[in-house]
Amino acid sequence: MKMADSQSSGLEQETEDGERGRKAYTNKEKDGVTETLSFNGKNGSSKDKKCSLSDLSLVRFITTELTRGYFLEHNEAKYTERREKVYTCLRIPKELEKLMIFGFFLCLDAFLYVFTLLPLRVLLALLRLLTRPCCGLSGSRLLQPAQVCDVLKGFIMVLCYSMMSYVDYSMMYHLIRGQSVIKLYIIYNMLEVADRLFSSFGQDILDALYWTATEPKEKNRAHIGVIPHFLMAVLYVFLHAILIMVQATTLNVAFNSHNKSLLTIMMSNNFVEIKGSVFKKFEKNNLFQMSNSDIKERFTNYILLLIVCLRNMEQFSWNPDHLWVLFPDVVMVIASEVAVDVVKHAFITKFNDISADVYGEYRASLAFDLVSSRQKNAYTDYSDSVSRRMGFIPLPLALLLIRVVTSSVKIQGSLSFMCVLLFYLGMITLKVLNSIVLLGTSCTFVKEANMEEKLFDPPPSAVSSRVNSRAHRTKHVHTTPQQEPATDKGRTSLASVNSPPDHVAESSAPTLPTSNSDTFLTTPDEEDDDKIINTDTGTEGDGLKHRTPKKDLLEIDRFTICGNRID
Repeated sequence: MKMADSQSSGLEQETEDGERGRKAYTNKEKDGVTETLSFNGKNGSSKDKKCSLSDLSLVRFITTELTRGYFLEHNEAKYTERREKVYTCLRIPKELEKLMIFGFFLCLDAFLYVFTLLPLRVLLALLRLLTRPCCGLSGSRLLQPAQVCDVLKGFIMVLCYSMMSYVDYSMMYHLIRGQSVIKLYIIYNMLEVADRLFSSFGQDILDALYWTATEPKEKNRAHIGVIPHFLMAVLYVFLHAILIMVQATTLNVAFNSHNKSLLTIMMSNNFVEIKGSVFKKFEKNNLFQMSNSDIKERFTNYILLLIVCLRNMEQFSWNPDHLWVLFPDVVMVIASEVAVDVVKHAFITKFNDISADVYGEYRASLAFDLVSSRQKNAYTDYSDSVSRRMGFIPLPLALLLIRVVTSSVKIQGSLSFMCVLLFYLGMITLKVLNSIVLLGTSCTFVKEANMEEKLFDPPPSAVSSRVNSRAHRTKHVHTTPQQEPATDKGRTSLASVNSPPDHVAESSAPTLPTSNSDTFLTTPDEEDDDKIINTDTGTEGDGLKHRTPKKDLLEIDRFTICGNRID
């Protein structure tokens, strides 16, 4: 009984102490007295001081706001990352322009090839074809595959030029000039989209023609014949040349408009491109495609500006004073292109955490194409590899330039023919010097990237590339075995799914060379591709089995699907 009485009295004492504490707390709130935040003392110690409401004055608050401090070093990693992003954005203009200049001279080399070396190669092939019966050679091919392709290109250019001679440029100019400004703006945007579609399908048409004409006779020919492919190629080059002519005419109308409103609208279209590109997720392969597209677009715009200047100079009887009238507009168009490209690439690399060093990789990849086309085991011409990589097909653009120059410049007398001959020799000299400098620079880039080993690798077959593309698009779903009722066994089975055995990882991982070029020219897989989805539980595991193969930059063409889109 005494023990029970003592326990009941202890409980009553505790309840009384609790009630006293509550009353004291409520009295403290009523009095408006709060405890001060002391940064020097410990919580709950006897050294804590209390202040009344009168101590919390406006002067003390302002003094605290003026004297309080903070330490950025407590979050050093965050601010270091922000600083590196700023440095990356500052490096983008320099690295991007290096790539653009290198790509410009690559396009110039392929473009000059059509005017300089291609006619000479066609003449040599025809000379070999005509002198073959006299030499008495039999049992071998009439022409080498490269010579067959050159002859086909020459015939395409001749036929398309004869067809282009019936197109009246002046009538097209006045027809476009009579349209409203908004209608011309819409037409110009439609022409840009059509140009990309033509470039994508046109290179396939030309490649199909070259392969059909040079396919070995031993193989079973499953095609419609060389002549239908040739007619398709002629029709494509002619239509693409007409498309570029309409683009050049629209740009010429914009230059000659009185209030320059159309030119301003066309330039603002470049800034709309920033909105459509910056706020999207980009991988390294997608950025490579966009860089190639920007190189091709910039070179094409230079040729279009040259055509516009030629047509305007002809209308003003080649008065040099009129050239200075066109010069500010030309500079404004080029400056807007450069500014848009710099801003676009700077923010794409910032939002996607891509280093500025990636443009050096792109430069090395383009240089590898040039160096590999000079090898003995080369399987394509360099101009064709540029067309596939950048989407730049020089035949329609060269055809249009020849058409404009021949209609603008009148050749009369022997002196004019001598000037044309000297100009042609100068173009050949420029082509040779450009090729030599590009080849030396490309060898340097390839050596710096440690890509010499890839020069001796065989070209990828169509079957392997098709398998890789299918594997890249396939979503891998992994089913787990039936779980046993025992909890330990269930944990063991889940652990085996999330961490596969060593021999499975070794068998699934492909054997790659140990050179730096493999890590240099490959893009890491996406996080979604690395995850294995369990259909029974809906969970995701980081397994190595069924991992999507990495795509090399050397396998990325202009119109290859990377991820889920083409940039």
